[in-house]
Amino acid sequence: MAEERIFIPLDIAVLTVSDSRTEQNDSSGQCLVDRLREAGHLLADKRIVADDVYRIRAVVSQWIADPQVRVVITTGGTGVTGRDGTPEAVGVLFDKTLDGFGETFRAISYEEIGTSTIQSRAIAGVANGTYVFCLPGSTGACRTGWDRLIQPQLDYRTRPCNLAELMPRLLEK
Repeated sequence: MAEERIFIPLDIAVLTVSDSRTEQNDSSGQCLVDRLREAGHLLADKRIVADDVYRIRAVVSQWIADPQVRVVITTGGTGVTGRDGTPEAVGVLFDKTLDGFGETFRAISYEEIGTSTIQSRAIAGVANGTYVFCLPGSTGACRTGWDRLIQPQLDYRTRPCNLAELMPRLLEK
């Protein structure tokens, strides 16, 4: 018989990247907070930062340096306009890139929004033993990313394997 696994809650930080959103109208960030809490995880921190590569990088760097924060999820700044710089801000921090995340996100999104998915530069990786996921800024994209990719991979009970079970080994040399 297969070993019974229990849920392990993780401390997750959420960053909304936007020049216009506030706590009052940040539906994407709030969507992620609600979903992670509903799943049983803990909110480590939540912030909103302007679409500025260095401000984004500063916040994410602070979180990946904090051993309590196990996962960072960003929303916004993954498009193709001049102000969209989340992948450039965060990607340089990765020790390892999870290429399959962006590829799978766009494949799933294609089912929902068709060819518009090519505008998404969603990425994920591991930085200092912390998982970092960068999602587009729409609430729909956050729902898709969390429900179909992130939540199952952060649940230790997901079989045949998941990212949560690898956490103790992320800093191995």
